Amino acid sequence: MKPSFAGLQEVAGPVSRETFDRLVAFEAMFQKWSRRINLSASSTLGDVWERHILDSAQLWPLAPEATGWLDLGSGGGFPGLILGFLLLERQDGFIDLVESNRKKAGFLQAAIGEFGLPAKVHARRIDDVQTLVNQPDAVTARALAPLPALLAATAPWLSQGAKGLFHKGRDYRLEVQESVNEWSFDLVEHPSRVDPQGVVLEITKLAARG
Repeated sequence: MKPSFAGLQEVAGPVSRETFDRLVAFEAMFQKWSRRINLSASSTLGDVWERHILDSAQLWPLAPEATGWLDLGSGGGFPGLILGFLLLERQDGFIDLVESNRKKAGFLQAAIGEFGLPAKVHARRIDDVQTLVNQPDAVTARALAPLPALLAATAPWLSQGAKGLFHKGRDYRLEVQESVNEWSFDLVEHPSRVDPQGVVLEITKLAARG
């Protein structure tokens, strides 16, 4: 898909032309780096705009009041860097990116520096960052782990009031079923605006059972 300003606004809500232009420049940077290191599945490199950038940007309207964000397993920057671009436009907020792969963390840091994003990279495992980041308003993760494991990983923040926004595919209902054995939580299912078979799970009020 060719980048479209109208398409970005349809998914993310009102954003400036300047943010659109920055995201187009970021896509070019992503493609350049992807020739050297494995930032995402090669099968998706032909449509980074829709498969990754728009897919990430759809989270923005789901937490309009959030200023503190935490993205786990940031990989090539989705959704973390994209949220960073949107925070830059709003000039209000910050996002912590957690990525243990050093090469990918290097790319994230380069993008933050290139575009002046309000973000910080933690090249560590998720378990090692709990004392290094402030309590966020929203926690994101994309293609990181099945939901039961994801809830366990994010419990330190979600149990303290943060909202979880997690991309999931067609089998998400089974993951939800498996999760309710160990966790209680409020759930809102948002149909993906990009992937007809995908959803974004909004999870709040997380607490361990028993």
